[in-house]
Amino acid sequence: MSMAGSASVPSYQTLALTRAGRVLTIAFNRPEVLNAVNLVMHDELAEVFAFAGSDAHSDIIVLTGAGQAFSAGGDLEHLARNAARPELFDHEVTVARRIVLAMLEIDKPLICRLNGHAVGLGATLALLSDVIFAADSAKIGDPHVNVGLVAGDGGAVVWPLRIGFARAKEFLLTGELLKADKARDLGLVNHCMPLAELDAAVEACCKRLLRLSPQAVRGTKQLLNIELKRIVGSVLDTGLALEAASVRSPEHRAAVDAMRAKLAGK
Repeated sequence: MSMAGSASVPSYQTLALTRAGRVLTIAFNRPEVLNAVNLVMHDELAEVFAFAGSDAHSDIIVLTGAGQAFSAGGDLEHLARNAARPELFDHEVTVARRIVLAMLEIDKPLICRLNGHAVGLGATLALLSDVIFAADSAKIGDPHVNVGLVAGDGGAVVWPLRIGFARAKEFLLTGELLKADKARDLGLVNHCMPLAELDAAVEACCKRLLRLSPQAVRGTKQLLNIELKRIVGSVLDTGLALEAASVRSPEHRAAVDAMRAKLAGK
């Protein structure tokens, strides 16, 4: 990471930051692999949310993905590395906790521009945002179980809060991906629209928020996040421990091997 000048934005390997007025946009920037999360991006996510929260030059944060996807979740080669050497996942447990806590510490509105599919950790990052605008071509889901993993990195916290336990259990236990319009109808995301209308909708929301008192907006968000932080405090550490155990399972290794074989056969 590098940064020059007080009003400049940091430079990352896997994330692209831009600022327009008082709006800071964070984009996952691995479009060639649908913005899948590898070790570098995972580490940088903890850094970028800490920066965004303390950035004196922005009042609104927009989270999105470069290219066609929002984020396809865990990078396959990264999953294979952890499956082969599961002790390496212990570092990610610490970083995953930092990511979630850093997001919840941000008192500025965090707007999600869901331009494409959001899967696994990608879905969790979207759902931890405050308002989600989704393209109708996007799908969202948390298929940890489909690769033999526990959905421990935040999904078990945020899905029930958005759609209730009965629905959250169905989707987390089956790993089903939802189309954006169904996600909107269930209350998982706020808005669904054609991709061509997404930018205008996000911009209108940002402009509306920027016209309001920053103190009032930030204080209201801090208040709303108190309960979310309480739930995270009671669930996240256990979730990460269970996921770390599942990384060491033969089912996970078999699932990763099957995915790699399928990809190699194409």
